[in-house]
Amino acid sequence: MNLSLGVPVTLALLAGNGFFVATEFALVAARRPRLERAAARGGRAASAAVAGIDELSLTLAGAQLGITMCSLGLGLVSEPVIAGTLAPPIHAAGLPDGAAHAVAFVLALALVTFLHMVVGEMAPKSWAITDPERSATLLGLPFRAFATVVRPLLAALNGTTNLLLRMVGVEPADSREVSRTPEQLRSIAQDSRRLGLIEDTELSLLTAALDAPRTPLAGLVVPVSRIVSVPAEATPQEVIDIAARTGSLRIMLRDGGREPRMVHVRDAYLARARGRATPARELAHPVPTVPVGTPVGEAVAVLKGRHSHLGLAMAPDGRVAGLINLDDLLTTLLPVR
Repeated sequence: MNLSLGVPVTLALLAGNGFFVATEFALVAARRPRLERAAARGGRAASAAVAGIDELSLTLAGAQLGITMCSLGLGLVSEPVIAGTLAPPIHAAGLPDGAAHAVAFVLALALVTFLHMVVGEMAPKSWAITDPERSATLLGLPFRAFATVVRPLLAALNGTTNLLLRMVGVEPADSREVSRTPEQLRSIAQDSRRLGLIEDTELSLLTAALDAPRTPLAGLVVPVSRIVSVPAEATPQEVIDIAARTGSLRIMLRDGGREPRMVHVRDAYLARARGRATPARELAHPVPTVPVGTPVGEAVAVLKGRHSHLGLAMAPDGRVAGLINLDDLLTTLLPVR
């Protein structure tokens, strides 16, 4: 391959490597609630990013596959082209043919390694983590297209990896959050007391907290009559006024029977500062629902899994029984003594 073709191929491989690196870091660092809110407004790119986060293990496998392919391409194409271009002038300068090829190879390797690290790795990584939600939105659709094409290969690679992990006693996780069972947490607390890291009173508090998840949710539900809400078309100023009057930072949206959503007063302030009369429905994001008979521990897991501070408790007949607040639930789980 000559230089006129090798340079464009090298640039394409560097761009591809940067694309996969940026996607990997963006999807790991992105805040899911912001992407979900954008997806709820009909953003296909945000929906693709959320889907990538949902399949994080497969997503990371796809990013690593792309990075490996581009890196191998640089080694197979770019280094020989650059070395072949540099060898003749170095030989003409007086070095023997063998020495000229060796020097050209070292220079080509150094140049390709430098470009790979700076252009293909460090720059896209820094860009992605500077604004991960925007990066994930920009890269979500093309990466999902790539992942769809190579999904069978990714599934095989991921399955092999998981099998190897299980062979050494490690249970693979498919998300960024690894949950612990109450028994595991009790064991951690007891080991911490044995090692002198916590006191007896702290161990008692943790033990009580681990028993609290079985507490019924019903006693912590805020009645429907006390739920603070705004119409879907409320302006940012109206949201701010209601928040100031009630002291609520998170306000439910009255949206004509659609999926329950809430708006944070912070987003209303930001919209007002930008001079936009954005309706509350465009500032809102989904709120999870749980049956009113759900134990506190399970309700906390649902809210944390959805990255939501509020949730709705649903009666057996499908009506809204009331509102649940993560702070109230955590107070029950971690009582102050």
